Amino acid sequence: MLSKILKYSCMKTYFQCILKSKENQIMAIDITALFKISYGLYVVTSNDGTRHNGLIVNTVTQTTNTPNRVAVAINKANYSHDVIKNTGIMNVCCLTTEAPFSVFQNFGFRSGKDCDKFADTPFWTSENGLAVPSQYINSFMSLKVESYVDMDTHGMFICTLTEASVINNIPSMTYSYYFDNVKPQPQPQKKKGFVCKICGYVYEGETLPEDFICPLCKHGAEDFEEIK
Repeated sequence: MLSKILKYSCMKTYFQCILKSKENQIMAIDITALFKISYGLYVVTSNDGTRHNGLIVNTVTQTTNTPNRVAVAINKANYSHDVIKNTGIMNVCCLTTEAPFSVFQNFGFRSGKDCDKFADTPFWTSENGLAVPSQYINSFMSLKVESYVDMDTHGMFICTLTEASVINNIPSMTYSYYFDNVKPQPQPQKKKGFVCKICGYVYEGETLPEDFICPLCKHGAEDFEEIK
């Protein structure tokens, strides 16, 4: 009987230690640390066979230089994700600090499935036949998809470089520069609601649903703040 009591006591202590360890791990994760990661902002172009398309992406990185490999992550909710997955090619165009908010409205706040984003945007085509905006970029890279990684909400395209060119030396647009200097600051409003920190969309209501997705920029509830 004593041995059973001791065994139960040891097991209880063991599981308490595991739970305590997990609690410490959760407490040790400060999600705001991720906000210190620096991001650029890019127009990624593609073509669905009927017209040119493009979207704003902030997750582009060179993973290796021998061979030259570039990784691009795109939200599956974006039309461009499926287009690129089907065609296997894309252009990454690096935006400059001169890009106005209208560029982000055009390429970031509406779907290329429903509109022609290049209808009023000057462009030329690279060797792969995809569009390159004529304004507000300092370089472009043509990419061929070599592999694909399913990341639940996003897809990561691992690509090789097929063409690249520097157009000018104007500084590249970063996420922080966009927030501080390009994105209009929300005006104080009396109505109750929440404003998207990414694009300025306002959700009216007392409570923002935890699973709410911004209809403009597709960001989640974590990127909304209450209107004071």
